[in-house]
Amino acid sequence: MSPGGFFKQMFQYSEEFRNRSLLKMWIGPLPHLLLYHSDTVEVILSSSKLIDKSSLYTFVHPWLGTGLLTSTGDKWRTRRKMITPTFHFTILTDFLEVMNEQANILVEKFKKHVDKEPFDCFLDITLCALDIICETAMGKNIGAQNNKDSEYVRAVYKMTDLIHQRQKTPWLWPDFLYALFQEGKQSDRTLKILHSFTDKVIVEKANEMKNYQGSKCNFVDSCKSSESKKRRAFLDMLLNATDEEGNKLSYLDIREEVDTFMFEGHDTTAAGLNWSIYLLASYPEVQKKVHRELDEVFGDSDRPATMGDLKELRYLECVIKETLRLFPSVPFFARTLNQDCFIRGFKIPKGTNTVIFPYALHRDPNVFPDSEEFRPERFFLENSSGRNPYSYVPFSAGPRNCIGQRFALMEEKAVLAILLRHFWLETNQKREELVLAGDLILRPSNGIWIQLKRRRTHMA
Repeated sequence: MSPGGFFKQMFQYSEEFRNRSLLKMWIGPLPHLLLYHSDTVEVILSSSKLIDKSSLYTFVHPWLGTGLLTSTGDKWRTRRKMITPTFHFTILTDFLEVMNEQANILVEKFKKHVDKEPFDCFLDITLCALDIICETAMGKNIGAQNNKDSEYVRAVYKMTDLIHQRQKTPWLWPDFLYALFQEGKQSDRTLKILHSFTDKVIVEKANEMKNYQGSKCNFVDSCKSSESKKRRAFLDMLLNATDEEGNKLSYLDIREEVDTFMFEGHDTTAAGLNWSIYLLASYPEVQKKVHRELDEVFGDSDRPATMGDLKELRYLECVIKETLRLFPSVPFFARTLNQDCFIRGFKIPKGTNTVIFPYALHRDPNVFPDSEEFRPERFFLENSSGRNPYSYVPFSAGPRNCIGQRFALMEEKAVLAILLRHFWLETNQKREELVLAGDLILRPSNGIWIQLKRRRTHMA
């Protein structure tokens, strides 16, 4: 079955049995409990004990190891404590310059399409997100937007495709069988490229930091020396991070987290950006409201956005949140129960695989009336206060929520603000024409097709 067919079937089941207490379904040879009501989802996500990821995540272990995404127990708790400070507001502020620069490169590429035929924007947006995460995670500008054929860029996409393929092919699940197939051999070759690139960057950054030791300025902090005015990256913080006993992360530990940032931080945000663009192009009245808000904040200026500006873009934030309701970047995530629990009065035994299905959860008509309609106003404070927090989980929720959600929302806001200051978006692509491929990331297998008109001639 195609990923689109599998995803469609899962959603059909969730709609057909929406009023039932629980739904069990088989994925390959394994039974899974499908959860898409806020009260059932809350039991799993709110727990500080039910944090074990499903066996389906083992397919990313060769690339990511057991970093923040895939680890569990004490390792996950220790790593989460160490890494949380790297997403502090003041550190995120440093990344806005990168986001603005890369979004402006995207604008230049998009200008070629103004007043032309519809084009598929999905890859262009994704390459922009990849450039942003590379520079913010590793401090490395790989120039993916202008060189999509670089070895590392190709390896990132190849590895992601191989993981998707393996997830939906049960006979490729056992490692010893996978190694015999062409896909397994391709995976080994691709992993060497990915890991050698990350290893090289880590060693280079560590050596740079050693060179600064003994000088009056700290590499991570600001300094008058022009040499030290390099942008901070997550990697800088990881190299300095210590646990409660003062132990630093090993290079292998750091590689796990850098690779995790790369994997988690570009596809998800790229999908969110693409879906936002599609919905804004489909709903001109909403797009006009965003343009009015942008004009109020920026006027006729073409200056880069500041953190203060982004904070003022409240309606745009509602647009992004409503987009993530309709098209959550991660359409489902899975946990394996490490102890018995009770859901709606039923005892769910230890070892059960549970699948949380945000795509269906976000369409609960009791929480979101006319749930297929795109209405950013749902997320106005007066309309969302009192709503069960587990009825809307695009970044998961509870103790194991997405550590990078503020980074992701900031990036989407920054990129969309720049694009919408330059362009008017249109599309003839109907919602029913979208073929949703729900693997690790929710994406349209037939692309996002838009047309562009220039908003202001003075910004040409």
